[in-house]
Amino acid sequence: MDVRILKSSFAVVERRAEHAVKFFYSHLFWHNPGLRELFPPGFEDMERQRDRLFAALTHVVAHLEDPELLPYLHDLGRDHRKFMAGPEHYVAVGASLLAALAEAAGEAWTPAVEKAWAEAYQVIADAMVSGATASAEPPWWDAEIVRHLQYGADIAVLTLRPHAPLSYRAGQYVSVASDRVPTTWRTYSIGNAPRPDGTLDLHVSRIERGRLSGHLVREAQPGEVLRLGAPGGQMLLDHDSPRPVSLIAAGTGWAPVRAMLEEMLLRPPAVEAGPDSGQGGGPEPRPGVRLFVVARDAAHLYDRPLIEEFQERCPWLTVTYITPAPGQDRNQATDRLANALSHRGRWPEQDVYLSGPAPFIEETAVLLDELGAHPGRVFYDAVPASGAGRARSRPLGFGEWFLNRPETHWYNPSDRAPRGRY
Repeated sequence: MDVRILKSSFAVVERRAEHAVKFFYSHLFWHNPGLRELFPPGFEDMERQRDRLFAALTHVVAHLEDPELLPYLHDLGRDHRKFMAGPEHYVAVGASLLAALAEAAGEAWTPAVEKAWAEAYQVIADAMVSGATASAEPPWWDAEIVRHLQYGADIAVLTLRPHAPLSYRAGQYVSVASDRVPTTWRTYSIGNAPRPDGTLDLHVSRIERGRLSGHLVREAQPGEVLRLGAPGGQMLLDHDSPRPVSLIAAGTGWAPVRAMLEEMLLRPPAVEAGPDSGQGGGPEPRPGVRLFVVARDAAHLYDRPLIEEFQERCPWLTVTYITPAPGQDRNQATDRLANALSHRGRWPEQDVYLSGPAPFIEETAVLLDELGAHPGRVFYDAVPASGAGRARSRPLGFGEWFLNRPETHWYNPSDRAPRGRY
């Protein structure tokens, strides 16, 4: 692939990002009307769909020379099997993508640029098809709701029993769909370490006008069957690391952190030995774990009894709750978290795991960088190509606007939907 041509031409397209994605879907549905029924019907859902498309495209262009791009494309192809994507769909998408890029690029669309993009798309499509055909996993898992616990009006924890074994690691997520909300998939983190009975928990926060999250929180009942996509995510504990650990979770981002703590109970770190600990020989003790739990108000600390139970069972765990002061605006939690992190030392030597809405992760990652945390030891799963930190060094470009809309703030929970059909 001609990386220079691809990046320079995409910089032109990026200035007309919204026009490009709208043109893409108009072209795709006009020339392939049968594909329209595979996509969400609502305007807002399609708007979110367009955001995901450009997010994925931006991620690919930004990582053209990254050795991790090929595994990313393989996983993307594997995941798209749940949309019933076949080779013929990749051909249709490629034709519409090139048409949209040409429309947005204008006079910058030369024969050399067209050739570079045609070759690049073929590489991308081949990698995705290869990932799809190489996978031995099913396209999705049917899973029955066996328990539905609701916390207030906007949060629910669903316990599911997959009809077939589903292998995953603590910290990973799955995409979820329901026949009650056709063609809509959203991503939720798994809230527990693997269990002997195969069940798993999903923590769901309802968002305004969120069709699937609203159904799962307020309407879904035991006995309903959902569909689960293949587990994904790289926020996995490194049990061989000798470094101390800090876990930072906001809202229902607590779910994967809870799963990681359960996994730690099976392989607990040793309490850091002090000068009077009396410990003799044996393996070197490992430092403990710091947990920061952030909520927009005290009522959203829905799992606090379990957190306190973790504290009692785990002498290596310290917990800090971050909420606004009584009667204060919920934005104050952001400032309180920044203050709490600033007053904790040893960030350069920590392994840090972040979980929560994407804007929260970006804001916190920037703060941790300022506090000296090692970038290679801050782990999270977030929106592709989010540019955490970079976007703050210059004005937002049109492409970055799609990924980090300025008016959105982390305390407004989302369906965590960057991963899905592109």
